Amino acid sequence: MNKKLNFVLILLFVIPFFGFSQTGTIKGIILNESNLPVSNVNISTGNNGTTTNENGFFELQIPANENISVEFTHLSHKRIVATFNLKNGEAIEFNPVMKEAIEQISTVVISSKQRKDVEGIVTLEPKAIRRIPGANAGVENLLKTLPGVSSNNELSTQYSVRGGNFDENLIYVNGIEVYRPFLVRSGQQEGLSFVNTDLVQNVNFSAGGFQAKYGDKLSSVLDITYRNPDSFAVNTDLSLLGGSLSVEGKSKNSKLSGIVGVRYRDNSLLVKAKETETNYDPKFADVQAFVTYKFSNKFHLSFLGNASINKYNYEPQKRQTNFGTLQDPLALLVFYEGQEKDQYQTYFGALKGTYFANENLTLDLVASTYHTLEEEYFDILAEYRLGEVNTNIGDEDLGEVEFSEGIGGQLNHGRNDIDALITNIEQKGTYTLDENEFKWSVKYTNEDIRDRLVEWEVIDSAGFSINPPTVDAFNEQPYAPYDGPLTPFQNVRATNKTQIQRLQAYLQWSKRASLGENDIWFNIGGRIHNWNVSGDGIQSNSQTVISPRGQFAIKPNWDKDMLFRIGAGLYYQPPFYRELRDSLGIVNPNVKAQQSVHIVLGNDYSFKMWDRPFKLTTEAYYKKINDVNPYTVENVRIRYRAKNNAEAYAYGLDMRLNGEFVPGTESWFSFGYLKTEENIDNRGYIARPTDQRLKFAALFQDYVPNLPKMKMYLNLVYNTGLPGGSPSYADPYEYQNRLPDYKRADAGFQYVIVDDKDNYTSGWRKPFKYLSLGIEIFNLFDTQNSITNTWVRDVYSKRQYGIPNYLTPRVFNVRTTMKF
Repeated sequence: MNKKLNFVLILLFVIPFFGFSQTGTIKGIILNESNLPVSNVNISTGNNGTTTNENGFFELQIPANENISVEFTHLSHKRIVATFNLKNGEAIEFNPVMKEAIEQISTVVISSKQRKDVEGIVTLEPKAIRRIPGANAGVENLLKTLPGVSSNNELSTQYSVRGGNFDENLIYVNGIEVYRPFLVRSGQQEGLSFVNTDLVQNVNFSAGGFQAKYGDKLSSVLDITYRNPDSFAVNTDLSLLGGSLSVEGKSKNSKLSGIVGVRYRDNSLLVKAKETETNYDPKFADVQAFVTYKFSNKFHLSFLGNASINKYNYEPQKRQTNFGTLQDPLALLVFYEGQEKDQYQTYFGALKGTYFANENLTLDLVASTYHTLEEEYFDILAEYRLGEVNTNIGDEDLGEVEFSEGIGGQLNHGRNDIDALITNIEQKGTYTLDENEFKWSVKYTNEDIRDRLVEWEVIDSAGFSINPPTVDAFNEQPYAPYDGPLTPFQNVRATNKTQIQRLQAYLQWSKRASLGENDIWFNIGGRIHNWNVSGDGIQSNSQTVISPRGQFAIKPNWDKDMLFRIGAGLYYQPPFYRELRDSLGIVNPNVKAQQSVHIVLGNDYSFKMWDRPFKLTTEAYYKKINDVNPYTVENVRIRYRAKNNAEAYAYGLDMRLNGEFVPGTESWFSFGYLKTEENIDNRGYIARPTDQRLKFAALFQDYVPNLPKMKMYLNLVYNTGLPGGSPSYADPYEYQNRLPDYKRADAGFQYVIVDDKDNYTSGWRKPFKYLSLGIEIFNLFDTQNSITNTWVRDVYSKRQYGIPNYLTPRVFNVRTTMKF
């Protein structure tokens, strides 16, 4: 493997010194007749091309020392053709104004957005990501409004897609895979998502049936691109939940560009609004940087870095939860002692060298490393009373527990540490020939993980210790004494040193063509993945899987604008460390890759309503999953059995209608139906922990007609209840209860004091390019949503009660956004 590594390193330094061709650069901003930037303008010359971004900016390389015709086209503007003759290395600015007159074009031009449509990829606007309200605002907040994407926890950025769990989603930033911490158990511990929305330029999302160029996971791909800035700017966002600051700029010779973002988050506003009274001291902060240096028109070197330090100090004091019925109202009253202190430090760095050999061939070499140091320490004693509630209206003790049906205590202890170092090196390439595109990659990964797990729990009821469910002897106390030994209800102790080495490669071919009068596009590819698990006390084991995938799309020559597509493949998910470790902390190196046969049928129907553009997207999917590794979910913590002793399936229907319900703004309505079940040890099919049957969501943007700078944003989500809330030790075949439905509405009201169109030459508003002030209301209707249950025992009836652990109530937040 060292020889391979040396070869790749030599390749990175040798490539820039051969094959240079002479080129010049054209860049500028395209405006319309109202002096506003025009996005998604197609700019092409021969086989080379680009599109303008949301600010109308473009940059295009053309051959030097010859007359080159460049064409600028847009569906709602008149075509522009200009001829350039540049010297080698020369860079000029060209800022054309496009007239708003539609010109009929005889040939169909597939823009970048249309290319995403045929691939079944959803593109999200960065502006919407930054402005839509949510307890965890950002990319994941917007994803949860899409069909097929589910989450029942507003404190978490984790999400499940079409029956998969949190570990089945790929996340890329600038083509580099990123990871999440290992030990996080609840949403309020998470802190910040890796993705910094202030740095984002493009967001693409696929809910399934994706291409071979994306890695080996079973559910989804989130592909994010950070931007290369073209001018100096400072952005800041401040609220009661924290703030962010980003600075971006470009050197005078345009060779060096970079953007740096700093974020700080404090969840106290949300956590202290919950029913448990606490002393809560979180510190979630990170700094990210994306820097690019253009050594020449042929070779670019970029750096992506992130340092995140999350400290979570939690000291619960007391809690009262009322439940039951009107006829039999009950309450759980808990008094706490002790505290929890967690710390998650993650560091990520990546270097990417890009070599533009010629207009058809691009080569990349990427080296990255991810290091996480995590500590999870807690000692919390909970003493509870379970009793009847006073319901006499007018009584001064109304709502208080007046008769105890059960008393007890619970002591939880944990000393968990993990130190993980993940290193990657990858060579990627793209070659285009006419309408053919070839992509390939070879990637080596080394995962070095050191883990210590120490957790135990003792439960006491009415002054007596309760035996764990694995012990046959059942306590009959207080009616009969129990003379057996004192046994922890749960006890896990393990120390693991594990190494995983992976070698992956993919090759895929895409082509655009015609079939009669219809436009077609297809993609065929495959991946190979070999991994080896070894470590102290672990017998080394190596496995290999091959994953063929394909997509096909056709745009018929109909009067109605319709696009049909199909995607299918054999997808594998080789186990990560979490999937190798069972509930007792033991690593099983023989765990196989979970396998899924995945078929997706899709249709896009674009039409006009009220003389405004709309699109209805419909997708039906089916997954047949073998070698399933069963798991349980508690809040956001997943615990695997580390055995391939199950099979499963998932099928469903997703629909999304998006368009300009209000002129000039994009909104959408989503609907999803899902059914997923698993068969563990041939005991029959039962619902999986992610069996989210129905999902409705809406994202709505509006403004006051006579006061267009007054904006309104509404984020609605309704999910039917997930299977869950059962005791952690429970047999899933005996506990198939579902949590209550998840209903949530977040609203934001924003007044834009200075927007992008304003140009103040004097006064206090002159320094601002953008300035807004607003208020956000989380959980607008104050719905009581629950994520787990606390289980307590009634000593008299020996019944167990599942008391819901509620999420956040209605919370108000103030927010301001500025750009200089």
